[in-house]
This record gives sequence, C-alpha cells and structure tokens, in this order.
Amino acid sequence: MKPFLFVSILFLSGLACAQTAREPLFTSFDGTKIHYDVLGGGKPVVLLHGFISNSESWKRASVRQALADAGFKVVMLDLRGNGLSDKPHTAEAYRDNAELKDVVSLMKHLGLTNYDVVGYSRGAILTAKLLTMDKQVRRAVMGGISVDFSDPNWYRRRNFHEALTKPGSHPELQSAIDYAKKSGADTVVLARLQEFQPVTTRAELGKIRVPVLVVNGDNDKDNGDPQTLVDAIPGSRLVSVPGDHGGAMRTPEFAKAVVEFLTK
Repeated sequence: MKPFLFVSILFLSGLACAQTAREPLFTSFDGTKIHYDVLGGGKPVVLLHGFISNSESWKRASVRQALADAGFKVVMLDLRGNGLSDKPHTAEAYRDNAELKDVVSLMKHLGLTNYDVVGYSRGAILTAKLLTMDKQVRRAVMGGISVDFSDPNWYRRRNFHEALTKPGSHPELQSAIDYAKKSGADTVVLARLQEFQPVTTRAELGKIRVPVLVVNGDNDKDNGDPQTLVDAIPGSRLVSVPGDHGGAMRTPEFAKAVVEFLTK
C-alpha cells in the first residue's frame, strides 16, 4: 500500500471514530448538536445534570439503573455546552431558555410524551422552568436546591459568573473553578450558563400543579434551605437523604426516594 493512501485511511478512520464517539446526537432548534442516551423501556423520564457536570454523573449514580429496573425509559442528555454536546460560545446560544428548548426538542425527537423529570442542583433549576414551559411534564423531582434561584440576583449565580469572568474575584469559589478546568469543562460556556441561567419566580412556582418531590442531602447547605422550595410549590414535599451536595444524588436512598415517588 502506498504511504499516502495508508496515511489517508488512518486519518479518515480517526475522523470517523471522532464523529461516532459523540453519538447518538440530535440537532436541536438552532442547529446545536446535543448528545443523549436512553436506557430501558416504559414510562419516559428525563434526567437533568448539574453545573460543571454532564450526563456521566447520572451513570455514576444508582438512580439511573433503579429507574430502568422499575420500568422507566431513562433519557439523559449532555446539556448544551457540556460533555459531548456542541459548545457554542455566543450569548445567543444560551439566552431565552435555550437549554430547555433542547430538552423539549429532544423529547419530541424521541416521540415521548407525558414524561417525568429529575433534576439535580442546576438541573433542578432547569426543571423548575421546564414545569412552566411544557405541559407534557407529569411529575418532577428537584434535588439539592432551595427557592433562592427564584431571585434573578441570587448571589450564587452572580458570584459564579464573576468568578469565571474575573479571575480571582471570588477566592471561595476557586476550588470549583480549578475543578472545572481540570475536568476539561469549557469555562467560557460555564460563564454563559450562569449569565443566562433560567429564573422561575415565586409567583410562577406558586402556580405549579404537578406533583413535585424535593430531595436534599442531610449535610447539604450549598444552595440554601430546601424547605423554602417546598413552601413555594403547592403540594410538594421534602425527603432528606444522606450526604453532602456532591454525594447525595449518588446514594441508594436518593434512588429509592425518586423511584417510589415516580411509581406512585
């Protein structure tokens, strides 16, 4: 085989591997390609991951398999800017609830209706907004969060954005920024995610009528008092499980609480 032909084959093979490694992908409303994964069959439930994370976090948690074993079709996606999904840098790519439009578009792409949602940390913030946008959502679990995100000037959102755009401005968040860089996260994207993080007002939360479960680690105070979220959403209730903010969602107790709530 001629050297040039051999090198060309190797290049094309490598390119094909790079392309298929991200699959499955779907093209969202604005052309952004979103990576997703599906496990199991039955009633659909979508899992929304947190900040400086991606859908791999669910694969390390027992709740994913527990839901599949309980008869759910579990849908996970790398929210835009994360994991194997496209990582646009423009403001336009993140404003106007673009991430949630991706979720709605994906469920339509898969032909799934009347679905449940489980969101953790920033994923719970997205879940709240999704409840105001899509009438197809039947039930929701919101983990690791309080009602504080209903404030557009919430200090956690503001401080993270500043820490990412003004290096050294928030020493208390430096370990999280260092972790993001070490893990290969795109810090330009992370700043955009904080800049355009959805805000669901207390008035909007008060109009939610679908069943909602709030789950929080017994040593998790990162995002405020979860009881305040329960107080804001009519009919919701709180379950406490072992763990801090980073560990609670991976516990068997978290999986048990979610499965029991969604199978009732």
